[in-house]
Amino acid sequence: MIKLFVGLGNPGAEYEATRHNAGFWWIDAVARQLNARLAPERGYHGLVARANVRGHSVWLLQPQTFMNLSGRSVSALARFYKIAPEQILVVHDELDLAPGQAKLKKGGGHAGHNGLRDIHAQLGTGDYWRLRIGIGHPGDKSEVVGWVLRKPPAEELAQIEAAITRSAQAFENLVMGEMERATVQIHTDKPPRAKPPKPAAPRTAPTPGDDSAGS
Repeated sequence: MIKLFVGLGNPGAEYEATRHNAGFWWIDAVARQLNARLAPERGYHGLVARANVRGHSVWLLQPQTFMNLSGRSVSALARFYKIAPEQILVVHDELDLAPGQAKLKKGGGHAGHNGLRDIHAQLGTGDYWRLRIGIGHPGDKSEVVGWVLRKPPAEELAQIEAAITRSAQAFENLVMGEMERATVQIHTDKPPRAKPPKPAAPRTAPTPGDDSAGS
């Protein structure tokens, strides 16, 4: 069962539309589903909303500490409400997935993601759930910083938003701990099927003994 949903990003208008804020976008999508309002909570260093889902209290959190200090916000809220790491889901941008893809996983390393790195350090473990929203890779490691801090072009943005919409629909299953069902919803990515080629017109075989040329 997930009690705390965290979306990673950077605060401020200059970062709002950048790839690194895909986690914020996901939390915004869920807040709209729940008709919940995110509000500043100084004690948790972030924007927070609390909701009741099928009798269970859940929290939505957007840390406002900037990405590399995200763990400060996550750990403050988790400690206060006694939320265990395995009851936390962190939503973040993922270089190793193409735009339009989303993947759910539990545990693992931080793979150089500064937000996850700090959450690992503050929680003292990597044993929490992650929802990885694909943003694609620039192809050169030296270009990664500029890539995540830039706005995606319209076509990529539409693909990222489609993945967010699809994965946000798994929210109730995540709350209830129905992770297999949630995984099916999140990982299902059905691109439009290519139209099959039209079958060739059947060739009519000549009738034996027929001399169409006459005599």
